[in-house]
Amino acid sequence: MTAREITDYMETLLNEEQRRVLMRFFKTGAGEYGEGDKFLGLKMPQTREVVRAVAKDFPLKEVPELLLSKWHEVRLCGLLILVDKFERLATKRLVNDEDAVRGRDEILTMYLQYAERANNWDLVDLSAPKILGHWLLLPTAMGSRRDKQHVLDKLARSNNLWRQRMSIVCTWKTSQQGDPSWCLRYAEMHLHHPHDLMHKAVGWMLREMGKRCSMDLLRDFLRRHVHEMSRTTLRYAIEKMSDDERQYYLAL
Repeated sequence: MTAREITDYMETLLNEEQRRVLMRFFKTGAGEYGEGDKFLGLKMPQTREVVRAVAKDFPLKEVPELLLSKWHEVRLCGLLILVDKFERLATKRLVNDEDAVRGRDEILTMYLQYAERANNWDLVDLSAPKILGHWLLLPTAMGSRRDKQHVLDKLARSNNLWRQRMSIVCTWKTSQQGDPSWCLRYAEMHLHHPHDLMHKAVGWMLREMGKRCSMDLLRDFLRRHVHEMSRTTLRYAIEKMSDDERQYYLAL
């Protein structure tokens, strides 16, 4: 199927009642973070079904047309196709394969090029850890660890909320694999961010880092920053602690 055919098919699934629900849920009203976004009203299993049917053989060059769609679910479809393609090139057998390395870098480059099309939290959260976060852990022809850090720094320092969210949410993957350094760097960088979506993301990633890597590292971060982080960030970060420990931090 072509991008046009996928879009045409997904448009036939339009559900007006669900569309209205999603537009409220994802804050598409004037002045809200998802202002102007358009939904078909598809449920996640419907979008994933399309991805499963087409991803393996779908030409990479067709993906941008999906990412440029006015429809939220079509953009999600494009992002999940990129996730599928990246994961197929990141199996243990292909980690160091030169063609796979080039393929992963090509997908990562496309993802970054169209990053602002992942313009709501679900689009970021379903793609950034599995593309950007996984890429941080794998061999690349794009440079050293410092070059990878430069990629994330550029996202973190941009003026776009969704690029900024990518830089912290992608660390879910690195923390899962036992590397806390990425989370700690970008949690600190975003600690004073003004937006509630970033407060939640930073707290969430700190919680996952503590759970997956070291609760002592999380406690140390909190000791150093508890008085400057938002209460939302703090509540998310301490969610998996004991009640006594949560109350201790909340009382500081």
